[in-house]
Amino acid sequence: MQLPSAAVEELSPTSRAAIERLLASKWDPPDLTAFPRGRLAAVLVLLYEEAGELRVLLTTRSKALRTHAGQTAFPGGRADDADTDLVQTAFREAHEEVALPLNSPYIHTLATLPPFVSLHKLVVTPVVALLTNPALIDSLRASQDEVAAIFSHPLEAILDPTLARKEALVARGSEDWIYDTELHNTTVSSVALLNNAVYRMHRFRSTASPIKGLTADILILVAETAFGRAPVYERWAEGQPQGFAAYCQLLGLPQ
Repeated sequence: MQLPSAAVEELSPTSRAAIERLLASKWDPPDLTAFPRGRLAAVLVLLYEEAGELRVLLTTRSKALRTHAGQTAFPGGRADDADTDLVQTAFREAHEEVALPLNSPYIHTLATLPPFVSLHKLVVTPVVALLTNPALIDSLRASQDEVAAIFSHPLEAILDPTLARKEALVARGSEDWIYDTELHNTTVSSVALLNNAVYRMHRFRSTASPIKGLTADILILVAETAFGRAPVYERWAEGQPQGFAAYCQLLGLPQ
């Protein structure tokens, strides 16, 4: 797709280059028709520029939810029968969870990433979009039933966590950052829900709940694509499965 030229010209050179890389990214979407509708989900990775840098919109899930209570997440959820596609799923869920306007002229879809498989065997498709009117962020409102907080994080800090030092981060030693490391924590373990496959868990300190797990994995891919480089830390554990097909095979899902 083509962004309005005025919207692109208003971005800083670094942000403009990142958006252009996302627009130019090409992934062959897998065939998901073998999956039941109830197993398909989508999340919205909404980017916007503030003070010359790209930020990503995130939420902290309500502690009353049955799954992933209190954890950081993108707006998103399972596909409805009424959704025409997973892009619509992502935007519908964002509207329901944080009141992001539907069909806004200031929101532009940039890319649809390859799907990820969650521990609950949901097939999660990330939809990346750009908000060209950041003033809309101030109008967002959290759904009382689903979202405890709305916050953002610098996208490039996912590749280099030291860039987050300028943020008003949660206190070290608090329930939102219990780890000994300052900005980025990682552990490698065998995960029972993944048939004991090895997995490197990444955790990033933020202004709210830690960014970790599937949310972190999606953000790493978005940031790598946008900035055209690898993170400064070790991304994968030795022997860790990589890619949608590998996880489907591991969990006995259609490929």
